[in-house]
Amino acid sequence: MRCVGSVVTVVLATAAGVFGGECAAADAAAETKHFDRYLLSSGFDVWRNGGSLHGGVLWSPDGLYREGFTLKLLVAGGQYRYVSGGATVTGRYTLTSAMAGWRFKQDRLEVTLFAGPDVQSHRLTPNDLGNRMRGSHAGIRLGADLWYQPSDTFMATGSVSLSTIGPNYWARAAIGWHLFGRAWIGPEVMALGGDRYQQYRAGVHATAFRAADFEWSMGLGYARDSDDRNGGYLRVGVLTRR
Repeated sequence: MRCVGSVVTVVLATAAGVFGGECAAADAAAETKHFDRYLLSSGFDVWRNGGSLHGGVLWSPDGLYREGFTLKLLVAGGQYRYVSGGATVTGRYTLTSAMAGWRFKQDRLEVTLFAGPDVQSHRLTPNDLGNRMRGSHAGIRLGADLWYQPSDTFMATGSVSLSTIGPNYWARAAIGWHLFGRAWIGPEVMALGGDRYQQYRAGVHATAFRAADFEWSMGLGYARDSDDRNGGYLRVGVLTRR
């Protein structure tokens, strides 16, 4: 059987692309105009063997641009396929995670650490009794987001998340240049998986493209996995602050 317990990490990687460092990406002048406490996001991720949708809220009572307590809420759902015993199994899942954390800021460096409960439910057709992810599960998720902006035109960002469900992990790193005064653009790499499944991605991203009160982000590239089902991936996210 091909293990799919870590396929769900793809949606969490998408969410990290939306949340990770986005507060730091805002203009410093914005703090003097607005005291934003909420970051609302949604997005989707598609690859060869599945797709996912997510929505989330990031709440920082002292402000999104300041050091202090923050709370990340995420809901997601999607579908994936894998092969077990010569048959193709279709999985459908839902996910809910609520993580409390703290944002640390020093000059142009921002690091946020999170921890909290993680709940997942998987329905398989046909019912694959050998898949331990079948049914509902509860666990703990740990996460970290980093944003470093040494200049007004260059940034580096990274995110990592670990869950006791599976267990599974994902990690993303990217650099970017602020081009055309519109967005951060550059390469990204990702790794995700668990004890029986690994996926690696390499591509390009455009982050924080502004249109009115919304910011759009996109990643596009190539994914390789341990099931030899390689192909392209696309993720798109949108956020707004309140």
